[in-house]
Amino acid sequence: MLVISQLLTAARAGQIRRICSSALQCRARHRCLRPPQRPPHAVKPAPQKNSSADGSPAGRCQWRIQSRPYRTSSELRYNLTPPQVNSILKANEYSFKVPEFDGKNVSPVLGFDSNQLPANAPIEDRRSAATCLQTRGMLLGVFDGHAGCACAQALSERLFYYIAVSLLPQETLLEIENAVESGRAVLPILQWHKHPNDYFSKEASRLYFNSLRTYWQELIDLNSGETPDIKEALINAFKRLDNDLSLEAQVGDPNSFLNYWVLRVAFSGATACVAHIDGVDLHVANTGDGRAVLGVQEEDGSWSALTLSNDHNAQNEEEIRRVQSEHPKNEEKTVVKQDRLLGLLMPFRAFGDVKFKWSIELQKRVLESGPDQLNENEHTKFIPPNYHTPPYLTAEPEVIHHRLRPQDRFLVLGTDGLWETMHRQEVVRIVGEYLTGVHLQQPITVGGYKVTLGQMQGLLMERRALVSSVFEDQNAATHLIRHAVGNNEFGTVDHERLSKMLSLPEELARMYRDDITIIVVQFNSHVISAHNKPGGGDSP
Repeated sequence: MLVISQLLTAARAGQIRRICSSALQCRARHRCLRPPQRPPHAVKPAPQKNSSADGSPAGRCQWRIQSRPYRTSSELRYNLTPPQVNSILKANEYSFKVPEFDGKNVSPVLGFDSNQLPANAPIEDRRSAATCLQTRGMLLGVFDGHAGCACAQALSERLFYYIAVSLLPQETLLEIENAVESGRAVLPILQWHKHPNDYFSKEASRLYFNSLRTYWQELIDLNSGETPDIKEALINAFKRLDNDLSLEAQVGDPNSFLNYWVLRVAFSGATACVAHIDGVDLHVANTGDGRAVLGVQEEDGSWSALTLSNDHNAQNEEEIRRVQSEHPKNEEKTVVKQDRLLGLLMPFRAFGDVKFKWSIELQKRVLESGPDQLNENEHTKFIPPNYHTPPYLTAEPEVIHHRLRPQDRFLVLGTDGLWETMHRQEVVRIVGEYLTGVHLQQPITVGGYKVTLGQMQGLLMERRALVSSVFEDQNAATHLIRHAVGNNEFGTVDHERLSKMLSLPEELARMYRDDITIIVVQFNSHVISAHNKPGGGDSP
């Protein structure tokens, strides 16, 4: 962002260490194989999440010596003003309200807020939201890219079309195919809800359409005569798109730009967390370490968090057993090493990442016939260690169904950049209090810190200021990011900390946090209550 670039020279290492030391410890603990042994002013992270730019094996961050130290002059000091902070936080926010009919909102979804805050340059996260026009329901998703943004970008443009097509009845698929064949206008499938920065790749649109058309033609040929099952449709859509990403990279394209693009998509990777909401039926399809958390309001007004996804990483013992069971016994100690897939990749499920899916022979053949830019990239030529029985990685999602209840007030979809900084219960409390305007004051806890009476008074003043600060944000996702980045050890937003974190140079920002992408979906409890009554229009 322009305002950040203008402030890069104002950052100094002493301030960064003082304001961000706790955040650095968090990043080292969660994202790196080992904590950095050098001070922040002497190192910087590699720009990719699953390997370094020079091709050496890495986790989602890697350390190397920075040749020029940052300025450490004690006279240099800069703080962003509150308007400047707000400008940065609100640059990518987007809100959508579901239209009313005859003055009434008949949808269980009132609307949603979304936002993104970059740490990588460019940001590797993506987001999407759309209304299904030929079937019922709304689709919302967050995508977390690694080794670049190409794969996440492709998912944000394509995955919802694959899901929508998977849900279409046979007669609609035939109608669409006949329209394409005869050159007539095709029925619109999705109505997109996009921020102006959420762009589409015009150069690849024809390629994407041809692959999608092949998919619906196969669905027509495989006609079972049954209404598509939502869970099955979500799984098929995820797997088919990942297969198409792989096939497009293998086949290549006569257009040099597209040929390079499909290879970039395939050799990078991305996780996906997608929600499909149809009436009171909520399905969450998750591949990777994104997360979906439901905000539930209890009878006493308090908030509780209900997680509707499982992280696919080394913190999930069932996922470790699944990966180990798919390979020979003699690979048991190498398939998951240092809490990473083959010692390299943190998520155990992802789109793209063909380096963990293709045979060594196929990788070499594609690289040898690929463009020079690809061959010059050491990362793409690097073969993971102990690579004997691919594929090691899958894009198949885990799908969880939940029937909405009146007490289910909102859903938070977030990439792991959010969940690394905040506990799910804290996320739900902050969003719940923001949406209702009701702040349940808990006794102030100081977590073992020695606090003077003067400091306690300061904390009470911060609490009072926090209530009024809610009105600074007209977007729930923005409000949540403000807390994720600016919260101090006492759980309140510290403007000085927030200012320093937002003014970090690009080469330092990734050391302290990841890209953060959030979608907050707000539900209509009155409509949900009507759906749950006998004869109240339950979903089939």
